[in-house]
Amino acid sequence: MLRPFVAYLRVYEPLPAFGDPPDELLAKAVGSAELTRAAAGEREHLMWLRSQLTVPPRLLPAELADGTAAPSTTTDVLVLDPAEVPVDDGDVVGPGPLVCPLELRARSAAALVGFLAEAHPALRTAVLDAAGVAPETVRSRASAAVSGLRRGAMHVLSTTWTVPLPWFALVDPEQRRLVLGSGPDDPARELSWRATIGDARRRATEARELVEATIGESGPSRVLAETQRWLEHFHPGSAVELDYGGLVQLISDPVLDTDTSAEEVHRILDALREGNVEELAELFQDLRDYWGELASRERWN
Repeated sequence: MLRPFVAYLRVYEPLPAFGDPPDELLAKAVGSAELTRAAAGEREHLMWLRSQLTVPPRLLPAELADGTAAPSTTTDVLVLDPAEVPVDDGDVVGPGPLVCPLELRARSAAALVGFLAEAHPALRTAVLDAAGVAPETVRSRASAAVSGLRRGAMHVLSTTWTVPLPWFALVDPEQRRLVLGSGPDDPARELSWRATIGDARRRATEARELVEATIGESGPSRVLAETQRWLEHFHPGSAVELDYGGLVQLISDPVLDTDTSAEEVHRILDALREGNVEELAELFQDLRDYWGELASRERWN
């Protein structure tokens, strides 16, 4: 089964951050650690399909007929050992285990609110009519789903068909985790980076300040500022993971093996510091070509 063509930026918090003691269902799910990183996208896809095939359809995945959260909102979690996170001097990760809830209901609610705000009126009306719900009902139910987040922020950011280039500024290019597996369809196939949240915050701050000072409040600086604010919601012992997710299915072994996106973003930051306009233009063009080709596949689907 194909994984969704989605990339992720995740935060894993220490289990005590979820309550002392944590919810019994959550503690049990963390102890069993059944959900794998590779299977997370498939799980999200399955939950969405179930919500639409149920009679009547659910407004949001991972919720019950009365609109309240289903038990899976507590038990759908990814678990990470702190030993798997590169740590620089002075940073601390944990105590373990580290936990990243999928929070699919809340993430879907936030996406739905965004759709209502940004979609063409004709498309918005067609979707609401098909669902048989009023905009006020959607906003109310979505707000209730988002308000249930413990930290006031979701642990997972996701994008389809591409990776926002500012996300690469949060990680050390040399800490790349690459598993090619037996080919694009192998569930173990992975390209990801991990960092302590302290490192990610410092890198986000430095990159934002540099970009703002050199090219002003551009799109990249806004993304970095939003990401910086998002990271401030979480426990200081957390870890951050940038994961290509299902995008690895679109990239051949030789290309994935030689992917230098993280290195090139950091070289762009160095070029900004040095005022090297020629190198800056070349790096931007290389990244635009690489990610533009991947993003163009959305039109084929």
